[in-house]
Amino acid sequence: MRLRLLLAPFAVATALTAAESAIRESVATRVAAEYPSLEAIYRDLHTHPELSLMEERTAGLVARELRAAGFEVTEKFGGFGVVGVLRNGPGPTLLLRTDLDALPVAEETGLPYASTHRMKDLTGAEVPTMHACGHDIHMTVFLGTARNLAAMKEHWSGTAVMIGQPAEERGVGARLMLGEGLYRRFPKPDYAIALHDSATLPAGSVGTIEGFAMANVDSMDIVVRGVGGHGAYPHTTKDPIVLAARIVTALQTIVSRETRPVDPAVVTVGSIHGGTKHNVIPDEVKLQLTLRSYSDSVRAHTIEAIRRICRGEAIAAGIPEDRMPLVTISESEYTPATYNQPELTRRVRRVLTDWLGAEKVQTIDAEMGGEDFGQYGRTVEKVPICLFRVGAVDPTLHAESQRTGQPLPSLHSSRFAPTPETTIKTGMTSLTAVALDLLARTPASIRP
Repeated sequence: MRLRLLLAPFAVATALTAAESAIRESVATRVAAEYPSLEAIYRDLHTHPELSLMEERTAGLVARELRAAGFEVTEKFGGFGVVGVLRNGPGPTLLLRTDLDALPVAEETGLPYASTHRMKDLTGAEVPTMHACGHDIHMTVFLGTARNLAAMKEHWSGTAVMIGQPAEERGVGARLMLGEGLYRRFPKPDYAIALHDSATLPAGSVGTIEGFAMANVDSMDIVVRGVGGHGAYPHTTKDPIVLAARIVTALQTIVSRETRPVDPAVVTVGSIHGGTKHNVIPDEVKLQLTLRSYSDSVRAHTIEAIRRICRGEAIAAGIPEDRMPLVTISESEYTPATYNQPELTRRVRRVLTDWLGAEKVQTIDAEMGGEDFGQYGRTVEKVPICLFRVGAVDPTLHAESQRTGQPLPSLHSSRFAPTPETTIKTGMTSLTAVALDLLARTPASIRP
């Protein structure tokens, strides 16, 4: 009876062969057996979050677990990145990725294992830390899947490359690992898979989307310069506050009047600072922007349009040439859009539907959030990639939110608290199922 209960969430309407049934029974049994130790790992990770580029303890835990499962492990690759390789005969190479880092957020979930951890960030300031984006869930699912693959080698053939990636929240971790030679120094993947927990899907469910899933993300800084002076004599100044206000307003026309309505784009001014006193017109005002898009052409146009508008508004305000606005964009922290290769994503969805049931697999919308997993598909190798979502919300709370319209805590919220058991078990089952399919002994090519 207990085994039937374990298998119930993964029952499907289609008839299975004896071998397929045996594999699913084995996975379900292993998920149940491994969960207690995985929950302890999850709580440990949740209680000890570490910021981007500072994930030393976290990376060490992931490396130890991969090594214990039988993987060849390389540490401190691309910062605190971890690479585990498990060779199991001829066949394709599958890359599975988890992120390692946490956020500078003070946790307010009230959980008994809530983080109270504080650490110094890269500037030396002491800040609270929290896994407010669920990377602790990702790592736990990832390690559970590694254990499954190591224990079920008779059911697959090929090479599993499992990477713990640092600094996803800063958008630089994937670039660091690729730049250090991930695809040259380790087996080059035929496809790459990742999952991300969802604050909008109920635990026990998953979501997929073909094509663009996450956005290009750019951070831009603008210094609007003027000529300061006394607030009582504005005619003797070139007021940068008024100019900054005109620029902020004009920037809104980039999306509404310069970008095709069918091409998503966002221009958000998230910070504006200038001035020190009521009656003093300052010399400059500082703006901070986040830019979001999917296509490279829309991204390039948005950046060019911002530069043009800043200069044009400054000219209209009579700003001298040597006081034109300074516009800078951080290319080192640019996160490219994540594009789920359609054929691979359809295959992933087919597997998830077969294992979980159609009612548990949703089609999700593309988002304007960023995720540097997209980097793994943008190299010269053109590796097909797919990022899918695993629901993390208590189903009762999700149903109540749907009924009342009251939003749930989002990712990056101090109150975001995944439902661990169902989320981890569903994620582990899903990622294992996808891996077994892509590494099947007679794999089908999904390359275009």
